[in-house]
Amino acid sequence: MILIRKVLAGLLFALAATGAQAQAQPGRDYILLDPPRPVASGDKIEVIEFFYYGCPVCYELEPQLSRWSFNAPGSVALRRVPALSSDNWDNFAKLFYTLEAMGQLARLHWPVYDNFHFNGVKLNDEAVMAGWVSHNGLDKQKFIDTYHSPEIQAKLVAARDMTRNYDIRGVPSIVVDGKFVTSARMTGSTHELMRVVDQLVELARKERGK
Repeated sequence: MILIRKVLAGLLFALAATGAQAQAQPGRDYILLDPPRPVASGDKIEVIEFFYYGCPVCYELEPQLSRWSFNAPGSVALRRVPALSSDNWDNFAKLFYTLEAMGQLARLHWPVYDNFHFNGVKLNDEAVMAGWVSHNGLDKQKFIDTYHSPEIQAKLVAARDMTRNYDIRGVPSIVVDGKFVTSARMTGSTHELMRVVDQLVELARKERGK
């Protein structure tokens, strides 16, 4: 009987320890933004993904994030922002915003990742991307004109400012409700990243009193 009690006590302790480890910890799994940044989602909890098309970990995260977004409640709003930590990232950011401006982002966002990483298509080269979008049914000249438009340039400036304002130091990084920043580097994997995001969304919900 004493042995059984010891075994049960050990199991309970192990379960308690596992639960404690599963809870996201500030400073380890995420950082707090102080002061919090304003959100653009109104009553919804804002989730911002800072990404880079050339990042293999972002490529790994994308299907998980898409499934998460599809199943997320209506009280959550996902926003994607191309991180601009380097001038070398500009072309991919302009590609993202051009596809968005042409109403083609939902259709071609994943194929950009897949064609670049899996098929080796150099979609960070303007000439290559122009031919690629044409092959995917877009008007090539309209794409080029939009790509070089003042509107896309303004979005590029805004994305660069956001990357600095949120102190984004690596991708993929996710900001929850302007308060919490986490990343695949901090959590150790893309799977763990989404688990932490779920916890931070719930924390933000409680802080909003919802």
